Amino acid sequence: MNHHNQSVFSIEISLEGQSLALLDASGGVIVRYPVSTALNGAGEQDGSGCTPRGEHYIRAMIGSGLPINTVFRARRPTGEVYSPGLAASHPGRDWILSRILWLCGLEPGRNRGSGVDTFRRFIYIHGTPDIEPMGLALSHGCVRMRNADVIELFDHVRPGIPVTIR
Repeated sequence: MNHHNQSVFSIEISLEGQSLALLDASGGVIVRYPVSTALNGAGEQDGSGCTPRGEHYIRAMIGSGLPINTVFRARRPTGEVYSPGLAASHPGRDWILSRILWLCGLEPGRNRGSGVDTFRRFIYIHGTPDIEPMGLALSHGCVRMRNADVIELFDHVRPGIPVTIR
């Protein structure tokens, strides 16, 4: 891809399209990635397991420089690297791999504040096992990406970049 010298202005995530696009300052698409958002659909309530809509920004970026398939728990690397064997010994674990982009809502009463706060709900853009399908809404609320894609994304963005989820 030849987008490495283009400056990323914002991120747009389409729930319907199950895609994430990096946009330049004029709104043009630099690159688009397949994603997997919430199985439960769109929604902002605490405990809903839904992906929040609206205007957000990247509040924190976690995992810089760590190996692909690094396993995170509570936003800290566990020291494990994901493998089919590790997965077999932890059935049902919601794998958070490679990188974490932690989102924060910008709309009080919609995705920020009591009962609807994206940041306090721990909504991330993060890597997921490569066996997991993309383009299908299967997550617990987060935006899942292929590991190679989330690392590439991570390397092109910075905290504060706007993220719109629609």
